[in-house]
Amino acid sequence: MEATAMDVELNNEQISDSSTSSKRFALKNSIQTNFGDDYVFQVVPKEDWTSMAVSLSSNTVKLYSPVTGQYVGDCCRGQHSDSINHVLFSGNILHTCSSDGTLRAWDTRSYLQVSCLNAGPSQEIFSFSFGGSDDNLLAAGCKSQILFWDWRNKKQVACLEESHMDDVTQVHFIPDQQNKLLSASIDGLICTFDTSGEINDDDHLESVINVETSIGKVGVFGGTYDKLWCLTHIETLSIWDLTESRLEANFTDARPLASNSWALDQVDYLVDCHYSADDDRLWVIGGTNGGNLGYFPVAYGGGRRSILSPEAVLNGGHTGVVRSVCMRSGMNQTQGIFGWTGAEDGRLCCWLSDESCDGNRSWISNSLVEKHPKNRRKSRHQPY
Repeated sequence: MEATAMDVELNNEQISDSSTSSKRFALKNSIQTNFGDDYVFQVVPKEDWTSMAVSLSSNTVKLYSPVTGQYVGDCCRGQHSDSINHVLFSGNILHTCSSDGTLRAWDTRSYLQVSCLNAGPSQEIFSFSFGGSDDNLLAAGCKSQILFWDWRNKKQVACLEESHMDDVTQVHFIPDQQNKLLSASIDGLICTFDTSGEINDDDHLESVINVETSIGKVGVFGGTYDKLWCLTHIETLSIWDLTESRLEANFTDARPLASNSWALDQVDYLVDCHYSADDDRLWVIGGTNGGNLGYFPVAYGGGRRSILSPEAVLNGGHTGVVRSVCMRSGMNQTQGIFGWTGAEDGRLCCWLSDESCDGNRSWISNSLVEKHPKNRRKSRHQPY
């Protein structure tokens, strides 16, 4: 599909620092994906950063160039009948899962569907991950179940239905331990499973962590991926030793701590966490209802438990709650594109790591965007 040139209009908004230690990140441009009618749920780049998938609450995924912001095409327009909960690239194939109970694959060169798996009637899929010894095992988090398929023949090979009692919001195969699966649920439990051999609840459940509240997002980090961060639907952050299932820090007051460390509005929600392997540091990304973001360093261990002043502030790009943050590189980058953000204002914002903002232009596409019937969740705590 041939990309169409974008109309360009001037935007004079500037970035302001929250503290002298914060880096300045300039707003390069912003793209109105849908004239504000729908949310941006997730922004996911291809591994080589030649393409970027943007899932919308209109049950559509649009593709853009992450370097130029150029629109290049879209996938799954109309095929998913309910919210798209998770998207993931695998080479030229884009995978999507939805509350309609299907997990679909798309060739991003032709924008055509190449595969469709169905979890069954009245089922929903909230998250998925590829792993296993040959990287052909597909795990999907559903309504209180974890389903497994062999991706080579598309056959379901297992179902775990006793470990969780509510929606499984996250599943992740752990890097460097491709047979180990991590799952998290609204029931407050984080489970780890050994997926080698014949998978079942009785023999393959290795550990259980009880966070005691509904879990929204988790991630593993550390040099040997032995640490776990967890964000909950009540905006708390906890850090765990995954090997020993031991709580290392519990930030039930994460938002007040972050709010007190900068001069902007109070932090209303936590978007994500970012880990830098180069210097073994963890940041929690917090946002305001007005669309400002801060990257707050997390200090824990050795008697410490604090959220420090933000080392990066993204200000002036969004006017609504930010749903997704996509970083191109680490916090130490000094030039070029820092990353992209997507929000409930329907906008994508591109941020530069320096102040050479090229005129602070805002790009708005009038010819490539269509309005869709509103189909968005009212609560940001129920993106699925």
